Amino acid sequence: MANAASGMAVDDECKLKFLELKAKRNYRFIVFKINNQQVVVDKLGGPDETYEDFSAALPVDECRYAVFDFDFTTAENCQKSKIFFIAWAPDTSRVRSKMVYASSKDRFKRELDGIQVELQATDPSEMSFDIIKARAI
Repeated sequence: MANAASGMAVDDECKLKFLELKAKRNYRFIVFKINNQQVVVDKLGGPDETYEDFSAALPVDECRYAVFDFDFTTAENCQKSKIFFIAWAPDTSRVRSKMVYASSKDRFKRELDGIQVELQATDPSEMSFDIIKARAI
């Protein structure tokens, strides 16, 4: 279960909650953190929460992984949704933490089947609502 390269395990709850977000739309977002060499669920955002709620759920000085279910309307007036994977590594976080999150990211992302867009962000401006919207369309 643990990845030889990073020694990181993924808690089953991470995959379970992601499937609920993807299939049942129970959540708008999920924030994950690494705790004791394991990726675990940190926060869950309800289906009625906004992108602002999601941004506020990310700590200003600690790394996190997150998925966000973005709903939008196309130019043809079609309702669509895309699931974003965001690797949050603020400049103010510890170097060791950034290294651990960076080395574990690809393996963790592979556990979450159905991610459509990936984003790397080191400060809130790199994952602004406008950027999310532009990447979705």
